[in-house]
Order: sequence, then C-alpha cells, then structure tokens
Amino acid sequence: MPQISNKGLRMPPSPIRKLVPYADAARKRGVHIYHLNIGQPDIHTPDSMMNTIRNIDLKVIEYSHSAGIESYRKKLVGYYAKYGINLNWEEILITTGGSGSY
Repeated sequence: MPQISNKGLRMPPSPIRKLVPYADAARKRGVHIYHLNIGQPDIHTPDSMMNTIRNIDLKVIEYSHSAGIESYRKKLVGYYAKYGINLNWEEILITTGGSGSY
C-alpha cells in the first residue's frame, strides 16, 4: 500500500477553513463576500448536464462509496498505466477536493 510522503505529512491543514467563520460573520453584517476558496464555477452548466438532471429516473439520490465509484477507480488504473504508474484500483481514493482527503 502506498504511504503518504514526509512532505505530505508535514503539510498543515487548509488556512481557508480558519477564514470561513470570519466570512460568515461579515456576510451576516451585510458585507458581500467573494468566495474564492470553494471553486464555485462562474460558467453555465452545459444543457446536456442540466437535461440529464431534469430527466433523471431515480427514486433515491444516494451517496457513492466513500472511496469513490469502483468503475471509475478501475478506469483510472488503465489511465495511469499509460504513464508507467502501476496501481491497483483498491489503492485509489476519490474525493471532492484536496481538503476532503486530508
């Protein structure tokens, strides 16, 4: 199993997390906040994506597996193999961002 590097272990938690309470307090005072930390897109979502969401035929929207969708992780093994990086799909963890994987 791959290990986290010493450099990775020394990396401090995200300072953005410390700023959120200040931004929330400022917003409550009526200050307009520009959230540059959340990666919120400022472009329109493609129509094909919006139509898929509107027409979805699911009774329950469920969480994916906590390590990420298995089929995606298996496809990533093939992708990385093209670059000489040999992994097992069980060694891959999918998160919604770097902070979530910390």
